[in-house]
Amino acid sequence: MANRKRKGRDISGWLCLDKAVGQTSTAAVGSVKRLFDAAKVGHAGTLDPLASGILPIAFGGATKTVPFVQDSRKLYRFTVQWGAETDTDDSDGTVVETSDLRPDRAAIEARLGDFLGEIMQRPPAFSAIKIAGARAYDLAREGET
Repeated sequence: MANRKRKGRDISGWLCLDKAVGQTSTAAVGSVKRLFDAAKVGHAGTLDPLASGILPIAFGGATKTVPFVQDSRKLYRFTVQWGAETDTDDSDGTVVETSDLRPDRAAIEARLGDFLGEIMQRPPAFSAIKIAGARAYDLAREGET
């Protein structure tokens, strides 16, 4: 077997990238890999294309530590738009139902306990989870349920 020429520089370490809305995690990692001409790159988690935020990217030997970062605590900030339901459960969808009802602060605080601890949930069709190797949001955008 012939010797293969290694592509890219052998660098090691972490980069915390503030991923922009509209960019996939895969595209972000690809851009960083080209920018640094890195031989080996991986990331610790996937952000939906509609999400912005920190995407931890590992280079070289640091890719071996990705599982430790994935198992770490995470903090999410979000904005809620009351009174509109979309067909995708996110801001990218078409509004299918509206309401003039708005919860007050006391009503919201009274329900916060429902979201603490271990919760069994059904992820929305437009989420970053993988189903048979494909992202759920890709399948949903292609019309699959």
